[in-house]
Amino acid sequence: MTLRIKPTDRGIAQAADLLSSGALVAFGTETVYGLGADARNAAAVAAIFEAKGRPHFNPLICHYGSVEAAFAHVEAGPVAERLADSFWPGPLTMVLRRRVTCPVALLAGAGLETLAVRVPAHGDAQRLLAAFGGPVAAPSANRSGGISPTLVSHVLAGLDGRIAAVLDSGPCRVGVESTVVDLSGSAPFLLRPGGVNLEALEACIGPVGRGVELAAALASRTLRSPGMLLSHYAPALPLRINVVSVTADEALLAFGRPLPGARLVFQLSEARNLNEAAAKFFEGLHWLDSQAPLHGLTRLAAMPVPETGLGLAINDRLGRASRVG
Repeated sequence: MTLRIKPTDRGIAQAADLLSSGALVAFGTETVYGLGADARNAAAVAAIFEAKGRPHFNPLICHYGSVEAAFAHVEAGPVAERLADSFWPGPLTMVLRRRVTCPVALLAGAGLETLAVRVPAHGDAQRLLAAFGGPVAAPSANRSGGISPTLVSHVLAGLDGRIAAVLDSGPCRVGVESTVVDLSGSAPFLLRPGGVNLEALEACIGPVGRGVELAAALASRTLRSPGMLLSHYAPALPLRINVVSVTADEALLAFGRPLPGARLVFQLSEARNLNEAAAKFFEGLHWLDSQAPLHGLTRLAAMPVPETGLGLAINDRLGRASRVG
């Protein structure tokens, strides 16, 4: 049985002690719940892959309590410093070259010369990192390829009994994973859209490249970031996206006025507010995936979402969730 810990001072200390012992602890952040392990402990990092059923070539994000702690382990130039000044703590991950002295287990970075680092903004995550006193490797706290968790119930649905504890911090505010930008090359490159939108990034540092040769990355097993697998964030039921009508066997993920004929609907935002939609996105997929079969429905359908702001991140997740294999 996985312990469910309240984020009191005593609970935070208990969670930090578990991490120090090499155990796995899920914890809330502003984006989604993360599955944490001591990033310096190779055996603990390996246990993350085991618990999630995660491919070992898919790197993890390392979470730090401060900008200074993160940059002590990676080589951060002026661009990284500008981004940190603007967006840390917050839902932004930077991929940077590891320092020679970096103590993080190589497995956490999939054996690459780079490391994905982030300073989360969530108060409980900050308290946990301070109590632990080191970097915490933490992908989303779900089975690999499944829907990311934004509630403790989502974590326990997939990982109960497979991890030591979960720190119950309530629902996640942002609701989609962090934006990942690669700064290890000659120019900034967007690897994953997320909680910091592309427009904000470019307002801070200028043009950011987009698009990635995923086939080549998969073939060479050199993914630089989490969330780059083509089939990811997937519900158990097939998902059709950008729909303008629903069939009799489909439950609907709505954005705005629901389409006629839908028998089961989860509303992301009736007012078509992208921030609200992002915060409720994974909750909606979880709910429809569990409830649709009870209504005799065998498929999911999602209405179109604009490709602006957080809509870019939502559409990225929808596209991956709709792919099979």
